[in-house]
Amino acid sequence: MSGEEGAERAGPSRPVPEDHVAARIKLEREVRGWSTVKLAEEMAAAGHPINQSAIWRIESGKPRRRVNLDEALGFCKVFDLTMQDLTGPPGELATPRIRQLAKEYVQMTREYRQLRAAIDRNQMHLHEIDMELNAYGDKGPEQRGQVDELLRLEERALQRSMHPSRAHLRNQEQPPTGE
Repeated sequence: MSGEEGAERAGPSRPVPEDHVAARIKLEREVRGWSTVKLAEEMAAAGHPINQSAIWRIESGKPRRRVNLDEALGFCKVFDLTMQDLTGPPGELATPRIRQLAKEYVQMTREYRQLRAAIDRNQMHLHEIDMELNAYGDKGPEQRGQVDELLRLEERALQRSMHPSRAHLRNQEQPPTGE
């Protein structure tokens, strides 16, 4: 293929979605604060190696370099986009901040549901313990006194262990991070 044919293929007669892809790649890269080198590294890590100068030519070259299907799939992986989002007009999607907020909202909603489920499990377990302690206490005043005294002692011990002067001891009990 001659240089003119390559320029024509990458020039004004190329499909509009290719311009959208170039604009979207640049937008997504800049939103993340990545250089073209960093994006090239991320693409390689995702299994779609591309040279950083090729990324620059896609984004800013005159004429722009075309994106092949393998590279497009890699950009979708790296930026967590669908192919439709990658090829669609960049202005059709909300601002990067709004997209980030939507992503955070979904993640936090999932975390909330997980915490809510853990709280529900905890409440069920507390109810079971309460029932068993009450059943023991219902056997007579001596047993009720034992349960009440044990609960008072455990509550005091917990309060003492939570006192600010004992924070260094609580920190020692924590397992090292990363395990």
